[in-house]
Amino acid sequence: MSAPAKVGFVGLGAMGAPLAEALSDAGHELVVYDRDPTRIELLVSGGAVAASSSREVADRAELVFVSLPTPDIVRDVACGHDGLVGGAALKTYVDLSTTGAAVAAEVAAFFREGGVDVVDAPVSGGVAGARARTLAVMAAGADDVFGRVEPYLRCFGKNVFLVGHEPGQGQIAKLLNNLLSATAVAITSEALAFGVESGLEPATLLDVFNAGSGRNTATSDKFPTHVITRRFGSGFRLGLMAKDVELCLAEARVKRFPLVLGGLVQQLWTLAAANAAPEADHTEFVRLIEGWTSTSIGSGAGGET
Repeated sequence: MSAPAKVGFVGLGAMGAPLAEALSDAGHELVVYDRDPTRIELLVSGGAVAASSSREVADRAELVFVSLPTPDIVRDVACGHDGLVGGAALKTYVDLSTTGAAVAAEVAAFFREGGVDVVDAPVSGGVAGARARTLAVMAAGADDVFGRVEPYLRCFGKNVFLVGHEPGQGQIAKLLNNLLSATAVAITSEALAFGVESGLEPATLLDVFNAGSGRNTATSDKFPTHVITRRFGSGFRLGLMAKDVELCLAEARVKRFPLVLGGLVQQLWTLAAANAAPEADHTEFVRLIEGWTSTSIGSGAGGET
């Protein structure tokens, strides 16, 4: 077997690919794996080394990052058959996914039994932030382990925070961030729909909101770029946002902490996901409100698309 590569990366999707590219561009030798061979080929064309499985990544890299879409996939890649646990070279595991605190703690326990250090490090900023390398990283892990990993995180993270020392605490920070983001999309959808119904131009309303106290990430970026243009191309799926909001509410239920408004937001996103195509962009949440109110929030007069 060849000498261990310096950095491994598993999960080369919409977020994972630009994160892996950032590490490669910073001069780190990569060994990569994804279930989709075409994604591997794109990284190999940029100088990465292909692996045939997650286990092979862990056999060849001492430091392995994962960026995966769901908790079940994270658990399987980390601990399942031919997964990372037990890899001959693996010493440090960094999860950039949004898995929820319970799965993060469960996976960390498996790795710790094998002497592998763990950093829970979900990211925020979307595909655009990943490509621009301006993400916020919410890391949780031991101080010394975080210290070793932090330079790698800064390859794609403009703001890197150590939010706690136990895997799962980074997940809580990320889920709360996404709950706020989901709430902003929901209330902005309602506000603009009511404005359109009242004869106001959505683009003008967004300018007003962004000049005033109503400004948020939905009004400043998502709606001008993806909703009133009807592009719906933020790169983050509606189903994944619904999943993250539900994960946040699940964590609150475990702790018996009331998230009253959050519970309503969760119901809205569940409804939106149930009525959307599997690959729908999360900015298409607005279609739920448009359907209820018989309005269309577009850039033309009266909100036409």
